[in-house]
Amino acid sequence: MRASSILRYSTALSLAIAAAGFAATAAQAANKISIMVGGYEKQIYLPAKLAEALGYFKEEGLNVELLNEPAGVDAENEMLAGAVQGVVGFYDHCIDLQGKGKFVESVVQFSQAPGEVELVSAKHPEIKSPADFKGKSLGVTGLGSSTNFLTQYLAVKAGLKLGEFTSVPVGAGQTFIAAMQQDAIQAGMTTEPTISRMLKTGEAKVLIDMRTMAGTKAVLGGTYPAASLYMQESWIKDHKEETQKLANAFVKTLHFINTHSAAEIADKMPRDFYVGDKEGYVKALENGKAMFTPDGVMPEDGPKTVLAVLSEFSKNVQGKSIDLSKTYTTEFVRNAK
Repeated sequence: MRASSILRYSTALSLAIAAAGFAATAAQAANKISIMVGGYEKQIYLPAKLAEALGYFKEEGLNVELLNEPAGVDAENEMLAGAVQGVVGFYDHCIDLQGKGKFVESVVQFSQAPGEVELVSAKHPEIKSPADFKGKSLGVTGLGSSTNFLTQYLAVKAGLKLGEFTSVPVGAGQTFIAAMQQDAIQAGMTTEPTISRMLKTGEAKVLIDMRTMAGTKAVLGGTYPAASLYMQESWIKDHKEETQKLANAFVKTLHFINTHSAAEIADKMPRDFYVGDKEGYVKALENGKAMFTPDGVMPEDGPKTVLAVLSEFSKNVQGKSIDLSKTYTTEFVRNAK
């Protein structure tokens, strides 16, 4: 073969390889599934980052992009706008949205307790119960978020009206801590590892604890399914194969959580999630990991508890006929491999 022919052949081969690579990349981008997590450093949403770290998405042949959004209500809005295909957030949004005529389902139920705590600033010892929220500013991740739902429920159950306290959107982590330090909020609802950080410094104390099943039942009257992967019913219907693969990955992740120690799980997480205190992170996870379901299945009595809580204060569900069977599906987790 002459030099000119070799050159032509090698150029054509290079172009063919480049075209194939571009096509593969384009196909991968087209098949990308974006999931927005309501703060992926929060331990309640740990299965999202853990599934990624364990390589379970790739094992299923999925190209999953995890996006971080500290407030669940904003993640929900991104999904409804079509910017993302799924949300790792609280199941209660599925009920709330049905009340607005939008159908969203929990596909994998991560937890059966909120994993949340109402913290009270050490500067405000006068707050001894939710009845003392009157006139106070209360920290929530965002207005319309699950922390706001639960805060409103606690206050209303204690006899307050919604206008007698102020919900302040402060996010979680350092922004929540700063708000309490600056007295912008006198109490607030948050999760681990923020809880442990504030208790360690003595800047706050626990008023209401919903990190355990027992604590949750005492406060909310039953099992309260919280963290989940939820998606629009229409997307699930049109993408059953992808939905099944996502369920496979997350059920394997929940099994990993159920069969490994808190220290082993923590080792798989990004170091910055520890916020400089790995020991505290592990201890918090040790105390709270029982909230995770072993198999992603919705607890049978859970949805009615969530509806009862929302019905206490939310105009989105009050007086509406909510079909709970359309707020979650167990089809994919029961078929998970």
